[in-house]
Amino acid sequence: MTPLALNPTEFLSGFYISFWIPTAVLTAALVIKLPTIIRLWRDPLLRAVGGLLLLACAVFVFVTPSTIAWTNRVTGVPNISAPWCYSLLTAFCGSCLLLIIAWRNGLADRSAATRRAMRWVVCVYSGVIASLWVLFALADAPVERLRDLDTYYANTPFMREEILLYLVAHAVACLITSKLIWSWARTDGLDAWLRWGLRLLGAGYVLNLVFDTFKLVAVAARWTGRNLDWLSTNLAPPVAALSAILVAAGFILPHAGQYLHDRWRVRLAHHELRPLYQLMRTVNGGGVPLVLHATAELRLTRRETFIRDVLLPLVRHIDTDLSRRSYDAALDLGHPPERANALAAAVGILDAIEARSRTPEPPETAVGPDTTNLLREIGAVSRALRHPDDIEAVRTRAAAPAESVPVHE
Repeated sequence: MTPLALNPTEFLSGFYISFWIPTAVLTAALVIKLPTIIRLWRDPLLRAVGGLLLLACAVFVFVTPSTIAWTNRVTGVPNISAPWCYSLLTAFCGSCLLLIIAWRNGLADRSAATRRAMRWVVCVYSGVIASLWVLFALADAPVERLRDLDTYYANTPFMREEILLYLVAHAVACLITSKLIWSWARTDGLDAWLRWGLRLLGAGYVLNLVFDTFKLVAVAARWTGRNLDWLSTNLAPPVAALSAILVAAGFILPHAGQYLHDRWRVRLAHHELRPLYQLMRTVNGGGVPLVLHATAELRLTRRETFIRDVLLPLVRHIDTDLSRRSYDAALDLGHPPERANALAAAVGILDAIEARSRTPEPPETAVGPDTTNLLREIGAVSRALRHPDDIEAVRTRAAAPAESVPVHE
């Protein structure tokens, strides 16, 4: 049988994303954020993020059919999972709005309008949750439904209103949240990681609206006597799962991206210092002791300290006139000023090492050069040492007789 001959339910039955996948992703996002949330507990923004991720995890745990059946069995009430899951989803909606209000307006915003908006969200969505339980208590829903409760009870008094209430509350929250997020993502001056995180969040909330649309269309079809249950039962769940994955990734990306960027920058700086570090080891005869559990930051700091400690006594042997000629020679060879400065410093250090081997201690009357720039630009000098041909060209030109070298204007 070709796919075209299948009915929608049969065709979409293979399109399935386990709810445990978004649960795992959301849990990972919560674990990444948790240390910061605990450390800065007084921060309302971080509390809102933590609450949102916790509620999102709870939603996907409790909407899993096996968990629904377990909850119904433990309580002894058929379909008690319905108001419970709807309540979690509604609380998630309210947390979304509270987060956006706190995040967008900033922690310094304590205006009456902001406080009023947050109180409004809390009151409205608390009222929705209370109404869900009242409607369930008034409804007659004796047949347990694990996957298609929304459409099965779409025409049942009070259950009908409950289903419509949670879907509308969810859709309104996602619509407002999505609009605010996309508006914010288009503003200037945002960090690149935050911008991409907002885009993922925006895409996640747009998919939430698609989920609500499928559910509402399927329920409305039941009201008119038609059967479009496959929209609710087969298509809406994977959309919700994908939405949760995008929302979790949106929260993870700004934090994890910046963290990985910082780690990469530290490791790159440590790697770039290797040529100069190896050169200083030939002068000192030692090196930085190996510490197995040292952090990347500590290893970088120890390498920088070692290089500067060796350079300080070495700079007394630097020939300032040679350094000046080397700088002019590098400029004449077409190197930009910053690169020329690094090449000149590398030439000066190599010459100082040779001078030190000939004269271990310079005359007491000798005045060493200013080391401020050299000690600050050890990274650029180390990168220059990776190009010995350039250094040799500068050194040769700087050592040529003065009359044979054109004066750099």
